[in-house]
Amino acid sequence: MQISTAIFVKSASKLSDCNKSTLPEYAFIGRSNVGKSSLINMLCNNNKLAKTSSTPGKTQLINFFLINANWHLVDLPGYGYAKTSKTNRDKFSELIIDYCTKRENLKCLFILIDSRLPLQLIDLEFMEWCVEKEIPYSIIYTKADKNSKSELIRNINAIETKLLVHWEELPNTFTTSSEKKVGKEAILEFIHFNNQEFIKPINTF
Repeated sequence: MQISTAIFVKSASKLSDCNKSTLPEYAFIGRSNVGKSSLINMLCNNNKLAKTSSTPGKTQLINFFLINANWHLVDLPGYGYAKTSKTNRDKFSELIIDYCTKRENLKCLFILIDSRLPLQLIDLEFMEWCVEKEIPYSIIYTKADKNSKSELIRNINAIETKLLVHWEELPNTFTTSSEKKVGKEAILEFIHFNNQEFIKPINTF
């Protein structure tokens, strides 16, 4: 699948303000500074679509983008550290929980994990919460170009070994580099495949 159009639709600070649509949604989330905005921009061929910053916790709203006029890419606030007040951090958590558990057209939640680091407790806890709430999710390893090939393999193997202590099998996983555009085709093909059930058959009668 190729992305030909990516249009910003709206931002929402609470679930009731979210985009009114029945189109399938694919949401992206991760710890602050995991490279989420850069990944979204890479997927959509637009370096200015999602705001990137060296300051962790920049995304504080749910941002909706209409892709190819038939599905929505959703940029969620990061969990973990954000340079803001505790009150605002609590609101972010509530916003994430409401969206992930109540948004009926959420097809998949992409959880971003920094491939350079060991498995972080907050990532594990968030995935465990997704399993508990039966939220469909996949893992995206980011910043693959920051490792040597052997380091990348070793780091991902270590992460997945720890995950398999908790679960019998792993979800779908993707390895990416926003700078090198690695993993783009695999993610978009996954989305395309999952969207097929939303394509209405042509009535030949």
